[in-house]
Amino acid sequence: MSRQGHPAFSALSTLRIAQRADAPAVQEIKHPADEEKAKIEAETKEALAARDAALWRDAVRDVVPKARAERVALSPKPPPPLPRQRERAEARVLAKSLQGTDDLDIALEGEEADVYLAPSVPRKTLADLRRGRWVIQAELDLHGLTREEARLALNAFLDDCKRRGLRCLRVIHGKGLSSPGRQPILRPLVRQWLIRHASLLAFCPAKPADGGSGALLLLLRSTG
Repeated sequence: MSRQGHPAFSALSTLRIAQRADAPAVQEIKHPADEEKAKIEAETKEALAARDAALWRDAVRDVVPKARAERVALSPKPPPPLPRQRERAEARVLAKSLQGTDDLDIALEGEEADVYLAPSVPRKTLADLRRGRWVIQAELDLHGLTREEARLALNAFLDDCKRRGLRCLRVIHGKGLSSPGRQPILRPLVRQWLIRHASLLAFCPAKPADGGSGALLLLLRSTG
């Protein structure tokens, strides 16, 4: 009889199977040191979070929310300041020139074609213009233009300055050095066109520093 078929060995095998079935499941055993380490890590995270929260509360302790009515309202860029002081100074000069013709010293001999003064305007107005008592507010350069281009440009310039309230102007017409025969072409034409303009009060040659005989200083009537 074989060993496997013996009744004693069969009973022993059955007993072993029953013992394995009744044996409790093996549980994972944690080392006390690992449990203590995990506990310390958890406590450390909680402590760090509590510390960060305390620091934030301390940082914003004195912060007061801004009320809606106190918020800054952005406004458009303010317009450029108006030259009130210059306007007042020019008004005083004009008023003084209209008061009379005392102490006039205007040398017009031989310059009648280069100066102009509108009727009923005191000659002191022209004297103030010649002496540089008016601030030049705008200028027009006619170099390189034909006669018709220069005429249109001059009229447009005068109308624009009148609309903007500008009074003292400079028109550069050149000395005619590059013209045929070195004779000025625009110079006499500009004077004729200016005299016909209703807004003109006076004109005279510019000072050497402002163009000399190649330019004219103009004074327009006030728009006020």
